[in-house]
Amino acid sequence: MTDEQSPLEFPCRFPIKIMGRERPDFQEHVISLISSHVGRIAESDIAIRPSRKGNFTGLTVTISAKSREQLDDVYRSLTSSKRVLFVL
Repeated sequence: MTDEQSPLEFPCRFPIKIMGRERPDFQEHVISLISSHVGRIAESDIAIRPSRKGNFTGLTVTISAKSREQLDDVYRSLTSSKRVLFVL
């Protein structure tokens, strides 16, 4: 899908929800994967939510997406990581 076919208008702010098993460096791992495509991510653009029993961590990372291709690259990086359980 090209930018012209996308329902999104770029550039735009875009939240990405990521879930993984609770590990001390899970947040850093996810931020590293995303920032390799979008650059520096401000702390204010990261929300962390542990699961009720503390076994999983949910992150919402809001990025400034410049294109559909950039979003696709971010999603491919995240979904290819064995440490990421799912991405929305």
